[in-house]
Amino acid sequence: MGTLDGKVAIVSGSGRGIGREIALKLASEGARVVVNDLDAEPAEETVTAIEAAGGQAVSCVGSVTDADFGERFVQTAVENYGGLDIIVNNAGYTWDSVIQKMTDEQWDAILDVHLKAPFRILRAAQPVIAAAVKKAKEAGEPIPCRKVVNISSMAGTGGNAGQANYSSAKAGITGLTKALAKEWGRYNVTVNTVAFGLIKTRLTSAPAGGDDTINVAGKEIKVGVNPQLLAAMEQMIPLGRGGEPSEAAGAVYLFCIPESNYVSAQTLICGGGFNI
Repeated sequence: MGTLDGKVAIVSGSGRGIGREIALKLASEGARVVVNDLDAEPAEETVTAIEAAGGQAVSCVGSVTDADFGERFVQTAVENYGGLDIIVNNAGYTWDSVIQKMTDEQWDAILDVHLKAPFRILRAAQPVIAAAVKKAKEAGEPIPCRKVVNISSMAGTGGNAGQANYSSAKAGITGLTKALAKEWGRYNVTVNTVAFGLIKTRLTSAPAGGDDTINVAGKEIKVGVNPQLLAAMEQMIPLGRGGEPSEAAGAVYLFCIPESNYVSAQTLICGGGFNI
């Protein structure tokens, strides 16, 4: 038996990287997972991997920034699995520039994906959760502890040069987490944040100044980190290295298990001991 047997989870941005590892981890512990990615292929690859390991998953393909995505994401869980127990707001990317060169488009795009999209998903989830709680109360049944885990970054807790947009959005996630923990405590929902430090993904593994890009809604956005800066960052981490996506997923998992049922409105730093 898995720790999350019978639970239904939605994980945004789970076709690749950290999100994929979160989906795989939750599924390995028994959760039925709704997988999301911008593109159908990586989403289906994650679903296939979960099913091959004996788990259950379906995909909900599309951009979290679409106006109707929150409702569609939540309803995919309800229609396929009959409810919703775990929400992980993970989808996102970076689009860096110093503030004097940052465009309104850059600012808006990053605030939309990292802050507005989680807000819309959570707004769409509220009627489903409230109705389930009301039904349980009327039946005299215990109300299960549901979980929300919002993904932040150490850029949101301490700022990062060249990331005014990303740092602001991730700091905003902390405020959203704390507000919702107060609103949803009456539903027996815990709401927490995991803030990642240096995690080895496609956004951080490529060298800065190279040709590596990610495609977001038809726009090619350069990614990468200066190798010397990356080496210096790793030297500052007490554990001496960047984290693996599976380790990042482990931090999220801590907030999804029954042992954390009385932990809410908290931000967990997953950074190998490094702090700013």
